[in-house]
Amino acid sequence: MSLDRFYPIFDHSDWLRRMLPLGVKLVQLRVKDQPLAEVRKQIVISQQLCREYGATLVVNDYWQVAIDAGCDWIHLGQEDLDDADLKAIKNAGLKLGVSTHDNTELERVLAMAPDYVALGPVYPTILKKMKWHQQGLPRVTEWKQRVGDIPLVGIGGMSVERAPGVLAAGADIISAVTDITLNADPEARVRDWIEATR
Repeated sequence: MSLDRFYPIFDHSDWLRRMLPLGVKLVQLRVKDQPLAEVRKQIVISQQLCREYGATLVVNDYWQVAIDAGCDWIHLGQEDLDDADLKAIKNAGLKLGVSTHDNTELERVLAMAPDYVALGPVYPTILKKMKWHQQGLPRVTEWKQRVGDIPLVGIGGMSVERAPGVLAAGADIISAVTDITLNADPEARVRDWIEATR
């Protein structure tokens, strides 16, 4: 199964309801700081929406809820890996994407045979405070050589204007958050993203 090259990340199913009809085919639901019951509800609704529109849903962090909801993909950050039951995830048939920021993390993740590897932040990001500075395009090229056939996701400071350069550097997929959610016209921005990546 090949993944779409455009990979937006949203924090609520309302975003999926708006964006999936525009042609988004790969999307991550990243719910933070909500009660577990609300997280579960958001994942179930998002999974139904993705099935309706023929899109792939990736659930951030909440692997047990993702298993219970019959999801297909999970994304884990490095801290999440410490607490996740990777055997249970594998046994449930969930595909696994993982964040990486440095060589040590990449080596750790490659040993798990992930279904995609995310590298970030490629550019400076306003989304969250990170101890890593921007990785830059040369690092994207290096990472792609190291991961081989595993899809490489570029994330961090992404914009439609930067997309061609990131893809040319070796990324298979580009993930965007604030370039869409903080845009004055998110729907138009998503259309631009789809045009730039397909």
